[in-house]
Amino acid sequence: QVQLVESGGGLVQAGDSLRLSCAASGRTFNNYAMGWFRQAPGKEREFVAAINWSGDSTAYADSVKGRFTISRDSTKSTVYLQMNSLKPEDTAIYYCARDRIMFMWPATETDFGSWGQGTQVTVSS
Repeated sequence: QVQLVESGGGLVQAGDSLRLSCAASGRTFNNYAMGWFRQAPGKEREFVAAINWSGDSTAYADSVKGRFTISRDSTKSTVYLQMNSLKPEDTAIYYCARDRIMFMWPATETDFGSWGQGTQVTVSS
């Protein structure tokens, strides 16, 4: 069973930047698409960004497009979320997730089968 450990969250001001990291255990990191999701208080969890197993294809929610960048480092088995121009509405717990099936592009949230514990991001106005 893979373990995903997020880090990098914190309290920042609007306009600031943060970089989240998600370290994955196991030897098959390079075979799976990875994603970032977030859940704000009182709201459902929502998709933020995803990256395929080779790192050459990405997808973003409209709300973060142009501000957030997802990337991965196969040598460190880590996926990153660079967040720039942060807004108060970006405040949420951010979760890292791994696709259930190797070499597939996840179509929905249910295609992600492994989740981290989350890291809190708070953006003050």
